[in-house]
Amino acid sequence: MDRGQLAGFLRSRRERIGPAEVGLPAGARRRTPGLRREEVAELAFISTEYYTQLEQARAPRPSREVLAGLARALRLSDAEREHLHHLAGTPPGPPPGPSREVPRSILDLIHRLPGSAAFVTSATYEVLAWNDLTAALMEDFSAVPPRERNLARRAFLGPDPGDGRLYGVSDADGFARSAVQGLRATAARYPDSAEVTALVDELLAGSPEFARLWAAHDVAAGHTLRKTFRHPAVGPVTVNCDVLHLPGRDQNVVIYTAEPGSPSEEALRLLAAGRVEVSG
Repeated sequence: MDRGQLAGFLRSRRERIGPAEVGLPAGARRRTPGLRREEVAELAFISTEYYTQLEQARAPRPSREVLAGLARALRLSDAEREHLHHLAGTPPGPPPGPSREVPRSILDLIHRLPGSAAFVTSATYEVLAWNDLTAALMEDFSAVPPRERNLARRAFLGPDPGDGRLYGVSDADGFARSAVQGLRATAARYPDSAEVTALVDELLAGSPEFARLWAAHDVAAGHTLRKTFRHPAVGPVTVNCDVLHLPGRDQNVVIYTAEPGSPSEEALRLLAAGRVEVSG
């Protein structure tokens, strides 16, 4: 383990990532570029104290689980992940779980679609990146902790039952079934992923509906081509849903668009312009 080189590498990767790239608010008075140490620690699911020790070249050898968390938090490429393992003295194995690294070209794409709500999900249905219209239509994901950005968790354990389930979308029950099927396929692709196992166990323990659907062993996941959101400010918003799969990342780009000239297109325009207020 080369503690000095590892510390320098972690510091350099942390300083190159802006808060917005990982869904965190930029805030004010950032004295250094990039993320703060405590932000990396939270994203990697380790303590701030231990991460600080790593950057100060005085920490014990990190485990494979810690290295996997750091690679995800710092958006490392495959080559960078391998380099991280070598610096830590732990030869890299296969990817331990679904990738959270969204390609820069895809980030640019979703932000160049101002008239569409576009976002990127991982193989575990975690929302990894989104544009402003997605935040207005669904939720400002930067305002919630990373673990609460998971749409499968939201569908089965979320705070909004009944008609309000999953942002009031019309196909909430269908999405829930599809998410179970998708997670079963994901669990088969990543049998050694502690992240996938923990998510499935949490859903099994917390949702009888998830447990019933999981027991069916179905894997033919699909998606609805058209759906309606019941938005608290602009009312029903009907959108077409297109999903682009990124096989190299095992991620999906979801794009919601309204029919040209429709009331839903006008609703999206108002949401994009920030000209609505939620009553009550």
